[in-house]
Parts: sequence; C-alpha cells; structure tokens
Amino acid sequence: MRKFCLLLILSLALPVFCLLQAVEPPKKEIRAVWLTTVYGLDWPHKPATTEAGRKAQQQALLDILDRLQEANFNMVFIQARLRGDVMYRSAIEPVSKTFSGKYGELPGYDPLAFVVDECHKRGMECHAWFVTFPLGTEKSVKEQGKLSVVKKKPKLCKRHNGEWYLDPGVPETADYILSLVKEIVNGYDIDGIHFDYIRYPEEAKTFPDKALYNRSGKKKSLADWRRENINRMVYRIYDWVKQTKPWVQVSSSPLGKYNRIERVPNAGWTAYESVFQDPKMWMQQGKQDMIVPMMYYLHKNFFPFVDNWVDNCNGRLVVPGLGAYRMDKSEADWAVNDITDQIDYSRYYGGAGCAFFRCGNVLYNDKGLYKELRDNYYKYPAQLPPLTWLNDSVPAAPEGIKVERLDDELHLTWEKPVSEKQDLTYTVYYSLTDSIDTASAKSILATNIYGNELFLPIDVESERGYTFSVTASTRYRIESEPSPDTYYYLSKFIK
Repeated sequence: MRKFCLLLILSLALPVFCLLQAVEPPKKEIRAVWLTTVYGLDWPHKPATTEAGRKAQQQALLDILDRLQEANFNMVFIQARLRGDVMYRSAIEPVSKTFSGKYGELPGYDPLAFVVDECHKRGMECHAWFVTFPLGTEKSVKEQGKLSVVKKKPKLCKRHNGEWYLDPGVPETADYILSLVKEIVNGYDIDGIHFDYIRYPEEAKTFPDKALYNRSGKKKSLADWRRENINRMVYRIYDWVKQTKPWVQVSSSPLGKYNRIERVPNAGWTAYESVFQDPKMWMQQGKQDMIVPMMYYLHKNFFPFVDNWVDNCNGRLVVPGLGAYRMDKSEADWAVNDITDQIDYSRYYGGAGCAFFRCGNVLYNDKGLYKELRDNYYKYPAQLPPLTWLNDSVPAAPEGIKVERLDDELHLTWEKPVSEKQDLTYTVYYSLTDSIDTASAKSILATNIYGNELFLPIDVESERGYTFSVTASTRYRIESEPSPDTYYYLSKFIK
C-alpha cells in the first residue's frame, strides 16, 4: 500500500532557522478529534441513496481525513453509536438513517469498516465513539419504529424531559450495552472504544428511577447507588475487552470538571456530584486506559481542573477535550489563543495530548485554528504515548532497510523482524546529516505506518544526502530500538 508522506524532501532541506518555533512540539502526544455523525454534523452531510451518492459520501470522509493527516492529527473518535442507532452492520440496533436515508439500511458499504481502514492508511488510530445511554427524542424513536430499543427492550428504557434513555439502574442495561460493545470489538479492527454520555442525564434529580432505587438501593444513598450502577458496568466492559483484545483501549469523555475543588468551590456542573460519574474511581481501579474530559471552559474553570484530572489519573492518560466549537461567534467567540493556551498548559502540566470537539470546528474554523495547529503546534508528526500498564514488551527492530529512487519519488522499504508474530506499526526517522536524533519530533518523517513501505516525493533537481532509520511499535505503542542507519545520496542524475 502506498503511503505518501506529507513532508516533502525538498521542504526538509530548508535552513534550520525556518523550521524552529519557540517550543518544539513533543515527540509523543495524542492529537484527536471527535468526528460527529449524529445529524451528519461532521459527516456525512448527505445520505447515500445511489452508487454516485455512496462514492461522494466516501470521498467526503477521505477529504476530512486527508486534512487531519496534513495537520499531523493521530487519533479519530468516530461516532459509531449515535442515539440508539449505529453506523455499522449490527444485529442489535438499526443503522442510522444519516447514512442511507432510512433506518436499518447500509449505504452500500459498511461506514465503520471504511473509516477504520482509511484512518489506518493515514497513520491515525480509530476509536469507536459510543453514545451510551441516550436513545433520542420521541420523534426519532417513533421513526425507528419496531427497530428501536424502546420497542424491543421497553423494560430498559425511561423517558425523561422529552427524550428516551437506557436506565443505568436496570441490571439488564449493562448486558445490552456489552452486547453492542462485543459487536464492535469482535467485528472491527478498532484501536479503542470510547464512551460518551456514560452518565445520568441533565436534570438528573428528576430522572424516573426512584421506584427501582427503593427496591434495590440496599441502604445506599441515591447518589452512591447511581454511581455504583455506572461503575459496575464500566468495570465489566473493561474486563471483557481486555480478555478479548487486550490492546483495544477503553476510554470515556466525562464532564470536564470531576468534582468541586478547593480552588474552585463553586464549580457548577460536575461529573461526580451532578451526573453521578466517578471516573477518578475508574482510573484508580485500573478500569480505564484514557480519560478525555469535555473541558469546554476558560481560565479558572479549565486550568485547575486539568491539574485535578492529572493528579487523580493513576498513571492513565488524561487528554483534555477542548471546545473548538466555542470559537464560533454564535457560541462564545473564543480566540485562537484561548485554545492554544490550553494546549500549552496541558503539555506542560501532565496532559497526554488534546482532543477537539468537534472535527468540523477545527477544519473549517474561520479564525485560523487549523492553520495554527498545522504550521506550529502540530508541525511535526507525533507518536502516541505508550500503554505500558497493558503490555511493556519491547519488539525487535525492523530489518533490511532499503532506499531506491523511482522517478520523482524515493521508495523506502523494510522487513518485519522474523522473531515478531504480533501486528506492528512503524516510524521512519530521517536526518540531513550522518546521525539521527530519534528523541526529537523534528526527526520523525512518518509514524504509525501500517505496512512496510513509504513513498516520498522528491525534488528531482536537488542534490543532498539523507540518513534514514526505522523503528517498530506494538499495538500497545511500545517502540523498538532503531534499525541501523541507512544513508542515501539524492542526485539529479539517476545512477
């Protein structure tokens, strides 16, 4: 499979002072977007009802991923379960009408399989974003008809403030959610499963579960009982995933503020107190690999809460979710530096990267956010942080590194180590001198490569020497030692 690196050899030869910035981006960090499919907010904007429509729908997704790759993003949360409907071939819930125009019908292809494959081609992880308890409005449930979980499993469902939800307090709800998780994890080569709305809904005080609580609360407070309902499900799902595909990450996006803290006693809406999420406990129990809190706030409502998450992460990854949508004038009219200040703070104070809500608010932002990320903050590719608590075994280094010129491209190839049977991805490092600084992000030419080759466009008139080295990484992101350096002299005369 051809994989074109976005850093042209010609641009790599520019004087060093042209490439410097105040602080070099880290070599390892998560750069993620939530790619929203509900209502076609990010994709698809139109349902596919014909073969031409299918091709256009797929091309629109490729265009999005190409732009993310151009800006060196390395993770996509694709909304695979929307509101009791899904974007994949399911025996349990209907395919969303967003894709084909009709509930229960695929648009001539499997959208989740397509997204996973295309993300991997571009060196990006793909995590299935899973809206957990909300099932949609009365209108959407009625439109789904007999396909709706409200019709199929009425005992699991509650109506609250005009919308339908799975009730976390009903024991069979966890069985149902796990059955959906099994479909995705067993059926697709996803890198993670990412839970959203894994909480009680807004205005939770009036959620209609008091009768159930009175029968099964066992002298716990209502708040503790509700938190335990979610905790129990989180632990069960995590354990099943790790028994089945231990490299598949389990993460969630709780509210941006875990709880009311001393520095901000009037924190308002919080995960622990307001909607009965306890992600601190999930991390302490080792039942999450990553927390991506929705931190769509500024200043005192952001910075202290990053500290609070990092202080309580138990060595797991904390990835602040940034509100790119808040830059819209119709929202809060934030400036670009409101977002970049948050990236800086997260990098300095222990965050593992950042995620942006939502994808379209990054790609089509009229204040220049995308350009700032592409040209400065995400100027170089970044590896993903290692998942050492899952598996810290170091793979063998790649072998047989070769470079050859094919017309206006260089073709790099390498061999998977004979001793390695597990799936590997690869990072290609380069230098314009005879030594490579593999600790520097500037030395990464491409990373998370699925396959054993890389094609590089070149300036056929240039004359310059290049040194290349390749490393292998496991699905737990544990990197090998570099291969022996391979030197290639590029001449305008093909020899």
